[in-house]
Amino acid sequence: MTSQILVEKKKLAKPPLQLHYLGDRVLRQPAKRINKVDEEVRQLAKEMLQTMYSEDGIGLAAPQVGVHKQLIVIDCELDNPTTPPLILINPTVKQQSRDVCVVQEGCLSIPGVFLDVTRPEVIEVSYKDENGRPQKLTAKGLLSRVIQHEMDHLNGVMFVDRVDNALLLNQELAKHGFSTQAVKSVS
Repeated sequence: MTSQILVEKKKLAKPPLQLHYLGDRVLRQPAKRINKVDEEVRQLAKEMLQTMYSEDGIGLAAPQVGVHKQLIVIDCELDNPTTPPLILINPTVKQQSRDVCVVQEGCLSIPGVFLDVTRPEVIEVSYKDENGRPQKLTAKGLLSRVIQHEMDHLNGVMFVDRVDNALLLNQELAKHGFSTQAVKSVS
């Protein structure tokens, strides 16, 4: 039976970890692979979940809280207390569909900014779970998008780097007080 890291899905007055925002160099550094999945890694995942729930997020990557490790936490069902979160350690995309879809994305590290991003519709990802066991997952829809978005963070890429509409991107960033100089286009 898989042990799940159980965290109550609620906002905390003071989340355990601090988010970093667009423009912070820490978000642009590639994360390192986790060699050993131990209690320290599980504790980090738990604190990341508590921080994510506190910010109404559905995904969080370790670099967003200043930790350069390949660790992602995801929960696309915030309203369902019985759905366990997904914890991906050292995730790798093994396959992706040729079909792409354009959907609006946001990011806890760029609050208030929501813009269209094109991504593959379906991905197959391999990763280790919180017990260090190898897992494989085929994801589509929202889950696929969240995994890809969070995996970008592990490589120092942010969703605004993938936005095609430069005019809209610049307007939205300026409106929310972010510098367009912080964007590093990858398209």
